[in-house]
Amino acid sequence: MAKQTIIWTETDEAPALATYSLLPIIQGFTKGTGVEVETSDISLAGRVIANFPDRLRDDQRIPDHLAQLGELTARPEANIIKLPNISASIPQLQGAIRELQSKGYALPDYPERPQNEAERVIQARYAKVLGSAVNPVLREGNSDRRAPLSVKNFSKTHPHKLGPWKPDSKACVVHMTAGDFYGHEKSAVNQKERPIRIELTGKDGTVKVLKEDLTALPDEILSATFMSWKALRKFYAEKIEEAKAQGLLLSLHLKATMMKVSDPIMFGHAVSVFYQKALDKHAAVLKELGVNVNNGLGDVYAKIQVLPEAKRAEIEADLKAVYAERPALAMVDSDRGITNLHVPNDIIVDASMPVVVRESGRMWGPDGTLHETMAMIPDRCYSTIYKEIIENCQKFGAFDPATMGSVPNVGLMAQKAEEYGSHPTTFEIPFDGTVRVVTPCGRTLLEHEVEAGDIWRMSRAKDIPIRDWVKLAVKRARATGAPAVFWLDRNRAHDAQLIAKVERYLKDQDTSGLDIRILPPVEAMRHSLDRIRKGLDTISVTGNVLRDYLTDLFPILEIGTSAKMLSIVPLLGGGGLFETGAGGSAPKHVQQFQKEGYLRWDSLGEFSAFAASLEHLAGVFQNKKAKVLAETLDEAIAKFLENNKSPARKVGQIDNRGSHYYLALYWAQALAAQNKDPELRARFETIARRLGESEAKIAAELLGAQAKPVDMGGYYRPDRKKVETAMRPSPTLNAIIDAL
Repeated sequence: MAKQTIIWTETDEAPALATYSLLPIIQGFTKGTGVEVETSDISLAGRVIANFPDRLRDDQRIPDHLAQLGELTARPEANIIKLPNISASIPQLQGAIRELQSKGYALPDYPERPQNEAERVIQARYAKVLGSAVNPVLREGNSDRRAPLSVKNFSKTHPHKLGPWKPDSKACVVHMTAGDFYGHEKSAVNQKERPIRIELTGKDGTVKVLKEDLTALPDEILSATFMSWKALRKFYAEKIEEAKAQGLLLSLHLKATMMKVSDPIMFGHAVSVFYQKALDKHAAVLKELGVNVNNGLGDVYAKIQVLPEAKRAEIEADLKAVYAERPALAMVDSDRGITNLHVPNDIIVDASMPVVVRESGRMWGPDGTLHETMAMIPDRCYSTIYKEIIENCQKFGAFDPATMGSVPNVGLMAQKAEEYGSHPTTFEIPFDGTVRVVTPCGRTLLEHEVEAGDIWRMSRAKDIPIRDWVKLAVKRARATGAPAVFWLDRNRAHDAQLIAKVERYLKDQDTSGLDIRILPPVEAMRHSLDRIRKGLDTISVTGNVLRDYLTDLFPILEIGTSAKMLSIVPLLGGGGLFETGAGGSAPKHVQQFQKEGYLRWDSLGEFSAFAASLEHLAGVFQNKKAKVLAETLDEAIAKFLENNKSPARKVGQIDNRGSHYYLALYWAQALAAQNKDPELRARFETIARRLGESEAKIAAELLGAQAKPVDMGGYYRPDRKKVETAMRPSPTLNAIIDAL
């Protein structure tokens, strides 16, 4: 019999800290049931270390856990709990490298502009950990993502606040009307398995191979497009002026983590257009310092620190002077002067735009108050859905969490299914010419005329994942009775190919009595919002980018956070991947923990994912004890919500560690009360009693650990002993759990 193992991933920041407290509870409760819960380090620092074994001592090396998990996803016994991780930007990667170097790891610096072959090799090795490096490896299945029923019901009875909308609100979403990815897209279905390459032919006949050694599979959708850098800069310049004239706060929304080649370049153009006057004046000095605006204004400030005081002060004064002539910028942290254009990983569209909707079309300005905002989302592929929801709120007012319906998602993502261009096939064009996707015999599959500086990208979606996606959509519609809407635009080349496949594969499914539609994203959004306001549920069936966007947008409106979502990924190999909510890895939570010993990360996503993981394991291995553990954990989660034991926000109240205690208490009580497994009941009767009798003492010990700074011994690679001590501060609770 295969080993009954659940893999709990070690990731980054807040969920990584929470693991120190929660995992001992989980491992204690599953002891003796045939279920083993093991860890696997896929953190940013862990991935960096794994990529450079040749430079490290034996005692510093760690295996490539991500690659190992990637292999595991193909096996039917796979059962992986995936916590949120850092999708690293270059500044974050550089921060992790510096920290590891300070701990004695002989890692090379990241070469932003490689000067020789050795540096190019180093850059390529680091590229493996940049951006959304984890998800494509683990997501070997499509996504079923929804709010657990207990969470949705709790939100209806305890609704969070959504900001009111003024009838005269000037908040808006702006996008390009030409020259963007949407406007240039071409797509084709590949007919047979064959190698392909991407090459750029200059006007003088010079050929540069951009990417080779690619294999296109039969029936695979190949799509390619480009963003005109001239059109992009013209758009930025015009909207900056419009925001100034209308008195609107200006914000930029991109995804520089997931789209790690294209979007940092787009971000850099926004920075250089906004601060053009100052940057042009000091161009020679900034070039000499190696400033890269794709890393944001923060890179300018960081690099000029080596200059003589007078020169540094002059540049800083010129940058500051820009604000007098420009619209006010949305702020990430107004107290510290961190603007929307400071670093690219601070403006992630799927996290930032829901907040704009929640706050009545407003964002925080330099004065520390909320202001109506012009949100710039350059490309039209999906900016239009945010425009639609803003205009819907302006017309009909805020949503009501107490009555609103839900929009669960079935997302296409298996086998790296794409709709936005993968990292290895996205390029900033080095010279004018024609980009072609060609076969070895010279046949051109796709081509574009481009200019130096344009951003060209190719995406791919294989046939097997698409078939599975359609099947999963029908399955969820049948299971819930809710309509399923495919968000696909016939006027977009990539989507047109998908629509043809969806229409074909729907015929293979029993759709009798089901409401299944294909609508362009704007109409799908309008339809879903209309139903939401009537308290009705609507399944969104989307490609990978919209999956990412919508599974933050709707949960933040419905239940106040995307961290409480349940994301089940039925792997194509028969196993299961269980993701623990969204909402990122919460760096602000870590900063609060370091400052005042209070962690407000909500582990509800982990609780729900683990319950689903146990249920899956119980089915695969016919493990009756695992089934009981899953059922009682569901009961515990419901009681946890009913008694409002999620972390509060301020020192002196329950935090993440306290919420874990109450989860353990309620889970033990549920196990002690059940009759399906006498052995578990007998074991947990004592545990439940001890946990209950010690409530006051445990609560006092947990609260006593707050209100003081915490030395983690590192940020990206904290000291395990120090963090364990900080995250398990109750000797009474520890004694009960460790005795399990």
